[in-house]
Amino acid sequence: MAASRVHITCALLLIGLVLLGQGQEGMEGAVACPQYCLEVDYLTCPSSGAEKLSARCNSCLTPKGCTLHLSDGTHQAC
Repeated sequence: MAASRVHITCALLLIGLVLLGQGQEGMEGAVACPQYCLEVDYLTCPSSGAEKLSARCNSCLTPKGCTLHLSDGTHQAC
C-alpha cells in the first residue's frame, strides 16, 4: 500500500512539472520594457524621411530603426 502511494505521488509530481513546463512556451521572445521616460523633443524614422514625429517616452515604445532626439541635444537610436 505504501509503495503505491509513493508511485502516485511521483506520478502527480511528474504531471505537475510537465504542466508547468508547458506554460513557458512563447516566453523566449518576450522583452521587458522599462517604465521610465526620457526627455524627448521629437522622433525621426527612416520611413517618414526628415519629418519630426511626436515624442515617445523611451526607445522601447518606438519602431526599430527610429531615433529619439533628446532635449539636451543628444540622440538615442532604437
